[in-house]
Amino acid sequence: MTLDLDVEAHPGSTTSLESELERLHRNSFAWALSCCRWDPTAVEDVLHDAYVKVLSGKARFESRSTFKTWLFGVIRLTALEHRTRTTSRTERLERWARTRSPGVSAVPQSDVSFVDSERSVRLVDALMELPRRQREVLHLVFYDGMSVSEAARALGVSVGSARTHYARGKARLRSTLTEVRDEETAAV
Repeated sequence: MTLDLDVEAHPGSTTSLESELERLHRNSFAWALSCCRWDPTAVEDVLHDAYVKVLSGKARFESRSTFKTWLFGVIRLTALEHRTRTTSRTERLERWARTRSPGVSAVPQSDVSFVDSERSVRLVDALMELPRRQREVLHLVFYDGMSVSEAARALGVSVGSARTHYARGKARLRSTLTEVRDEETAAV
């Protein structure tokens, strides 16, 4: 499928770009959620910023990969930028709060529950124990149907590195879930 997504070639005409973003929104949301460590409030900001970058032409699709792979790379980088900004603000706020009232946290802990079933909770917990890169590769391959080489492009790493993270992530996830299952069986 060839996409004509060059906004500069067609000023004011972003319909194909918008339709592609709309078509991929559900997958983009899931990927952004993973990149934001399942913080639903951060996802809205990250997706908004990523879509603005794409629609304004700040991030340009140059057909070196599929549009989806490129878009996921933009979302990942936007999530990293957002996390850096947020962490910096949070640290300054915490430092200020400690000087005002030692021992009191200025940042409320999120009590938002993302998953309902016990099985989903165990899977999310096991995924969160994985190193970030392993978690990202597994998400792209299993949830978004990308090949390992497409995931490598979206993450900006070599294919060999992505394969290594993929294999290690699967092995570690399998081991963690097996341990949890064995502990639950022993408790019964």
